[in-house]
Amino acid sequence: MIDHQGATSRNNPATITQQFAPPAPPLNNRKATMKIAILDDYQDAVRHLDCFSMLDGHEVKVFNNSARGTGQLAVRLAPFDALVLIRERTGFDRMLLDKLPSLKLISQTGKVSGHIDVAAATANGITIVEGFGDPVAPAELTWALIMAAARHLPQYISKLQQGQWQTVSQNPAQNRLGVALKGRTLGIWSYGKIGRMIAAYGRAFGMDVLIWGRETSQAAAQKDGYRIAASRNEFFEQADVVSLHLRLHEDTEGIVTAQDLMRMKPSAIFVNTSRAELIVPGALLAALQSGRPGYAALDVFDTEPLNPNDPLLQMENVIATPHLGYVEQNGYELYFKTAFQNVLDFAAGQPKNVLNPEALKAR
Repeated sequence: MIDHQGATSRNNPATITQQFAPPAPPLNNRKATMKIAILDDYQDAVRHLDCFSMLDGHEVKVFNNSARGTGQLAVRLAPFDALVLIRERTGFDRMLLDKLPSLKLISQTGKVSGHIDVAAATANGITIVEGFGDPVAPAELTWALIMAAARHLPQYISKLQQGQWQTVSQNPAQNRLGVALKGRTLGIWSYGKIGRMIAAYGRAFGMDVLIWGRETSQAAAQKDGYRIAASRNEFFEQADVVSLHLRLHEDTEGIVTAQDLMRMKPSAIFVNTSRAELIVPGALLAALQSGRPGYAALDVFDTEPLNPNDPLLQMENVIATPHLGYVEQNGYELYFKTAFQNVLDFAAGQPKNVLNPEALKAR
């Protein structure tokens, strides 16, 4: 049931708002009842997972919509002593964390990736626990986007529903044939878990796989028999498809520049299922408007949820999905089972997978 805050109330379903018990006793070796909020469950999926029953005995509220602004978030989250975050959908800076004196625990699905001020959390005695994920779902989505972009599938489907046969666009410049992937060059930036899977998919489809990244990435890819770009410029110039698989951190934010994008072919496809912040703000839109690269397939955006009036969504040479890389049944079960177990361990006074152990001493 959705209450006035847009939240699904787990306990006491016959009422509109949930009444919380008095504050939980200090954590020790016996299990403490916790007030737990699960944020940003856009599809109301979490309470239907098999692993959700792990939280029986705790007071849980699932929020299905997002709050924006420090004030709104502080009011919404004030009653809770534990939060379960769905990846980076909500950011926690120092200003917000300072306004949550009851908060003891943040349980992160996957790894923390710059959306939490870890130092501020530690100073406030807020323990952060991390989980892990599986590269299969994001890798499969990446490949689906590559194939859909290469063959213009979303455009063909949309025009077919409008009664137009074998039409991509009313604009002659955009009404082009799709292309097969065999024999074309697939550029992969970063050869980690997902990058390795995309490289294998490309090889299976008969593509020439070209790798760029740090020396460790290049060495691993070369060992697996893939071609290494002689330079960053060559990487962007030769690739028919460029797919990003970098982790976002201080050194990679804005690593893809306007100059990089302008080196791509007018027929090339730029694919990003990793992080929007890897690209210099505004650079991709400008590059697409200028025709280099010719196409983009995107699953991540600077602001999420994305405004439906965003100019990227108005472009016929862009296909976009609403950050679905990890949004998949098996992946959710894996992410949340770990996140919930981390909550239970903390409640039992035996915290595991702690990112900031200093916070345990600060409270």
